[in-house]
Amino acid sequence: MTRRPNFLFVITDQHRADHLGCYGNRLVRTPNIDRIAEGGTRWDRFYVANPICMPNRASIMTGRMCSVHGARHNGIPLSKDHTTFVELLRDAGYNTGLIGKSHLQSFTGLPATKKFETKEGASAPSQHLRDAYKNNRHSPDYDLEVAPKWDTPLAERLKGDFYGFDHVEVCADHGDQASGDYLLWAREQHPDFDGLTGPENGLPDNRINAPQAWRTAVPEELYSTSWIADRSESWLTHQAEQDAPFFLQMSFPDPHHPFTPPGHYWDMYDPADISLPASFGKGDLPPIRAMREAMEKGTDPRDNQNPFVVTEDEARAIIALTYGMITMIDDAIGRVLARLEALGLADNTVVVFTSDHGDYMGDHGLMLKLLLHYQGIIRVPFIWKDPAASADGKVEKGLGSSIDIAATVLARAGITPFNGIQGRDLLTTEPPEAIIVEEDSQRTMTGFERPQRVRTVVTDRYRMSLREGEKWNELYDLKHDPEEISNLYGNSSSKDTQHALTEAMLRRMIALQDRAPLPAYRA
Repeated sequence: MTRRPNFLFVITDQHRADHLGCYGNRLVRTPNIDRIAEGGTRWDRFYVANPICMPNRASIMTGRMCSVHGARHNGIPLSKDHTTFVELLRDAGYNTGLIGKSHLQSFTGLPATKKFETKEGASAPSQHLRDAYKNNRHSPDYDLEVAPKWDTPLAERLKGDFYGFDHVEVCADHGDQASGDYLLWAREQHPDFDGLTGPENGLPDNRINAPQAWRTAVPEELYSTSWIADRSESWLTHQAEQDAPFFLQMSFPDPHHPFTPPGHYWDMYDPADISLPASFGKGDLPPIRAMREAMEKGTDPRDNQNPFVVTEDEARAIIALTYGMITMIDDAIGRVLARLEALGLADNTVVVFTSDHGDYMGDHGLMLKLLLHYQGIIRVPFIWKDPAASADGKVEKGLGSSIDIAATVLARAGITPFNGIQGRDLLTTEPPEAIIVEEDSQRTMTGFERPQRVRTVVTDRYRMSLREGEKWNELYDLKHDPEEISNLYGNSSSKDTQHALTEAMLRRMIALQDRAPLPAYRA
């Protein structure tokens, strides 16, 4: 009988595709990730199902779109009623581990901005009847990742597995604000660890002045990236003594903001060496104009999760710091890959690399993510290296989606997927005509008068985004306008293209309608 493969699934956070050497970036140093690509297959056109953390991570776990699994935006956990591909691996005898960021449940503990509202003059239904779902995921079972309540390890608070993971060591939040099991460990290592974190405890540095950036006092060996590598090496060492195959998700919370690479990674890259995106300062969409005006007036706080406009100097500084975080992650990955080799596990371990979404990183002068589906936030890296296959640096040009990861892993493990999985096996099936990206916001942001509902269709040549309740939409010819500067939506010359894309979007959305549950009878 052929040995079942092991899997090392590496995922970063808010990491756009072109911030890797193997994706054409000539400045950022990522030799270990590049070697994965050199020995495997790299997807050039790989897109998220949703450009926000919780929704897309839930789509990766279920192989289903957010409109189907229900975790439509941050703040809505993945329901335990939804099957994950990791549960199928576990069911088939795999040892399953999650080390690092999970974000399948909320971690801020902050109150939701959208709540049930009783209509004036009408009675309110009972509490359990105020949502279309009676199990609306508001119970203590979905508070397991809330950072303010994280006073004991997650593993000690679980009843059974965690979405299919037998072993969990979880890191919530980002940068030197990371919390969870990682923070419990860090406090054990340093008697006053909390006195090392945050901008108020940052080290002096006159070179960098940018929003959400400070030189952290946390040493490299106590930073979350190092902890994730350490714990992953330890778990893999234990797996080398087991007979069962394993699936390890090694999940880094960087290079997400705040921008706090520790130690020598802080000034590894000089902002003066950073080239600005070709679209910097360009684009005339209403929210971009509003964000520029807010920066000029100083009315945009620029210290939260919402996108904001930056100056040229700020953009260069933030990109340089992001490169530092990426190189630190690459070094950590190199350590873990070396441990796989030393343990004799590498020749039967499939290594997969991706990210949950990207970041504008200066595109059109913007920073962070949300609401505008430029390539920088919806296109992410996806690399698959299988020691049983000889891909040797193959580049796949067909469209791929984060919902495809589950089906691809299950196929390689020889496991029949569950009914209702929407993704495809990337290795044996043909790419679709179009990819759909969904986003539903829960609060109003700069430049918008209302929370947004956006649906995007991406084809081999075009990207079109349609919005509910807005008078403007977007259409870009990626072949002639890869920077997405010239919006063709509504132009008479693009009428036929617009109609064809609308039909392609509709066909794909029909294909993505739910096919679960299975019927019990014919009628």
